Amino acid sequence: MRKLLLSLLLLGGTAASAQTTRTLRATQLWPELQGELALRNGDYLFLGLRGERAAGGGDFAGRSLGFDTRRARLGYEHFGRSAWSYGATLQVVDYGRTIVIPEVLLRHRSPILGGITFGQRLSLERSFGGDGGYALGSGPEKQLWTRLRVDLEKLLPLGADAAGVALRPRLSYEASTHLRLQKEDLDPDERTIQFTNLRAEVGVRLLPQLDVTPWFAYQTSYFVSVPQYDANMVQVRGGKENYVYPTVGLDLRFTLLSTGVKADHQQLPTQH
Repeated sequence: MRKLLLSLLLLGGTAASAQTTRTLRATQLWPELQGELALRNGDYLFLGLRGERAAGGGDFAGRSLGFDTRRARLGYEHFGRSAWSYGATLQVVDYGRTIVIPEVLLRHRSPILGGITFGQRLSLERSFGGDGGYALGSGPEKQLWTRLRVDLEKLLPLGADAAGVALRPRLSYEASTHLRLQKEDLDPDERTIQFTNLRAEVGVRLLPQLDVTPWFAYQTSYFVSVPQYDANMVQVRGGKENYVYPTVGLDLRFTLLSTGVKADHQQLPTQH
């Protein structure tokens, strides 16, 4: 997995350096309400309900409940005795159209120097529905996407009680792309990396059952469009384009502990 990690990070850097046009889009506002059930064997179930809205976007025909997009996520993850875990998620995205995105994932988390935890998450997903549309960060209908995320985090208890109030600063980077084994002659051109997400957050655990995580991210979509030229054959638009979405989020999570689960059990960040 480390070789794959290095390859994707290098490819992500190449995609960014080769950009021809960078467009800053409206800031996204993404509040999310989460519920998590910690099971006795260390596994967990979670449900997330998120609203997504572009700040200052005016009236949007597909807006409902005050949001441009509504997203529901349901997931399960199994933890073994080692640092590895695996699981699956199911997303339903509604923005006037409905998209269903099942995903399978593999995760590895291990401590490094200074009590910092280094995490890696590799997943495969496929989108269904949407009538040709797509959700930010995911591919069009019937495309298989793979994504790799790496993160660094540290839990900082603010008192003698390890299960009491604590801070969780965290930095993550994710790169995603359309996975295809062979490009057909009629397939459109695509960037090597098609989406990245650089996210910084500081989670605040108020109680073993309640934590709040404000976060900020730069999300970038990488496209290739048909070049357009002026009368002097100078390219004026099109080609390689990067669309950057500054995003502000707030995750509010409630955790239910099954009988026998300790209050200081291992808990993942809210960016599952």
